[in-house]
Amino acid sequence: MDTLPERIFLIGPMGAGKTTVGQRLAHLLGYHFIDTDHEIEARTGVDIAYIFEREGEEGFRRREAAAIAELTQRPHAILATGGGSVLSADNRRALGERGLVIYLAASVAEQLRRTRHSTHRPLLRTPDREARLQALLDTRDPLYREIADWIVDTDGQQPRHVANRLAERLRPAASQHAHAVSAST
Repeated sequence: MDTLPERIFLIGPMGAGKTTVGQRLAHLLGYHFIDTDHEIEARTGVDIAYIFEREGEEGFRRREAAAIAELTQRPHAILATGGGSVLSADNRRALGERGLVIYLAASVAEQLRRTRHSTHRPLLRTPDREARLQALLDTRDPLYREIADWIVDTDGQQPRHVANRLAERLRPAASQHAHAVSAST
């Protein structure tokens, strides 16, 4: 990679750290940070749980697809996607074709630990969170891997350390390219 990618997309399961890592990485790289779930909430004026309640998962996924179609075209952006965004072939295509896709992987045990106090995740409103997270991961992991340019294991990692490592991996190529250009001018 000779230059920083124009767009970076973070995919992975809930609790993998997409929002927190994305915010930190955007700060480190001087990019705009966008979270698809937050964007959908801002556009509708209601939270994701309410959309699920009123429109079901199918209604939410339609809104998510429209947001991803638009947001994946914004320049100098880091986009944190919802865990289920990869269920749509159109979303996978948009993400895969328009930027660098980084899969932030997390085990079910880590997801359980990180989401244990969460009350705003509609898909975790179940008596057996572990079984639900395992079923979601079983379905989605192959889809994450299908479009991922990089896979980063976040188990036991602080989000700022993950973001710092990603920034270091992204910057050297861009720095070397900048040095080569300035040396030749």
